[in-house]
Amino acid sequence: MTLAVVSLSGGLDSCVTAAIAQAEGFDLALLHADYGQRTEARERRAFTDIADHFGVPAPRRLVVDFTGLRVIGGSALTDASIAVPEGDLSRAGVPSTYVPFRNAHLLSTATSWAEVIGAKAIFVGFVEEDSSGYPDCHEAFLKSFEATANLGTKPETRLAFHAPLIHLRKSEIVKRGLELHAPLHLSWSCYQNEDKACGACDSCLLRLRGFKEAGVADPIAYAFIPEDLKP
Repeated sequence: MTLAVVSLSGGLDSCVTAAIAQAEGFDLALLHADYGQRTEARERRAFTDIADHFGVPAPRRLVVDFTGLRVIGGSALTDASIAVPEGDLSRAGVPSTYVPFRNAHLLSTATSWAEVIGAKAIFVGFVEEDSSGYPDCHEAFLKSFEATANLGTKPETRLAFHAPLIHLRKSEIVKRGLELHAPLHLSWSCYQNEDKACGACDSCLLRLRGFKEAGVADPIAYAFIPEDLKP
């Protein structure tokens, strides 16, 4: 059995990433983080539903508490006093939804767990197209972290870090997920709603655009869909 730790937020990208890791022959160990985000409960449900779909046993599911990131603040996702901005796919710079250095916490925890359970790989759903300017979603950051992780772990650990979606457009990710029969209907991407996706935040707009360009309807429910993104 060759294990891979997959960082699974419950979003579209991490759902497809898990499907890719399984298709490549890895047994999955799924890592999820609660960090005080607005949709924490809904993302946790998506994580559980996706883990059930892939048949991952309880000992290979890890939910970690990163609520220190909420205490630190500085992000619209963790601080209720900062409004989630209206979606704007042409916006430049780092938006207020960036959670400072969050992915370093995720990768560090994934590395620690991988070393303990003997995993050989770590998979993440980083996508440069929809990183929204987030500096910790880029390939250069991941490569740098891989080097750091292998310097700081036992010589026999030797972890390979994979971001199979890093250079894909969202429409290509949707198509890849459909090819692999990934449970896209169980995933959740909205930044601010937990019942019906808002259809207005950056994450919803990117997702809706991806499904529209892929020529298929998004299987999750929306409170609102912009006219130009309707299937």
